[in-house]
Amino acid sequence: MDKKIVEILRGSRPHWVGDGFPVRSVFSYHDRARELSPFLLLDYAAPHEFTATSRRRGVGAHPHKGFETVTLVYQGELEHRDSSGGGGLIGPGQVQWMTAGRGIVHEEYHSPAFGEAGGTLEMIQLWVNLRARDKGAEPGYQTLTEIPEVGPVRVVAGEYQGVRGPAQTFTRINLWELRGPVELRVPEGDTAAVLVLSGEWQGARAGDLVLLSFSGDELRVDAGPEFRGLFLGGEPIDEPVVGHGPFVMNTREEIATAFAEMG
Repeated sequence: MDKKIVEILRGSRPHWVGDGFPVRSVFSYHDRARELSPFLLLDYAAPHEFTATSRRRGVGAHPHKGFETVTLVYQGELEHRDSSGGGGLIGPGQVQWMTAGRGIVHEEYHSPAFGEAGGTLEMIQLWVNLRARDKGAEPGYQTLTEIPEVGPVRVVAGEYQGVRGPAQTFTRINLWELRGPVELRVPEGDTAAVLVLSGEWQGARAGDLVLLSFSGDELRVDAGPEFRGLFLGGEPIDEPVVGHGPFVMNTREEIATAFAEMG
């Protein structure tokens, strides 16, 4: 049975995160925690031209707790450092997957080479929730540079036609980059959505998210060859979501503790 389109989310007006990331917030845990679980937030930085500079552009050290951040770069180059000892550079087609878990402090800037040369930046940051029992997990960092392709699908996380993506996840997640028309089989009952990056599908354009029904296990993306998108799918986490800023926990008391420890 086909998955049905439930809604098209247009995202917020553009705003800046630090001085390096002009983004639109497509959804967040404030209003979409149930429909898009285990995903908490998605910020899309549409292609933006930066002039050359010798100063660092980005976001300085700040904390997170209770979830994971996933950064996908399509154009440009980023440099990451965090208190777990993780860090490195990612460029076009590469991904960084950071587990905040029990608490982490990180910073993210344009790489020195990209800053000095200038150029176009396009990227996504996605927040992925953790179950209550995993919110105390050890912080960690994965750099994903070798991402397998199966026809029109790049498998960042999960499995597509027997090919597994390199990301290690705490719950079942399918994160697939799509191009052109494609037919997908997805687990019945899972959250499912497609972010359009270029081209058009079902009236959605770049920066729009097509939210799909939980029912059904088939999805036909009947888009043109210019279409690029990101499929988000996963097993919902049926637990309370209480978040404030950079912390996402299960109770207000846990949020207060997070601010006392890391805020």
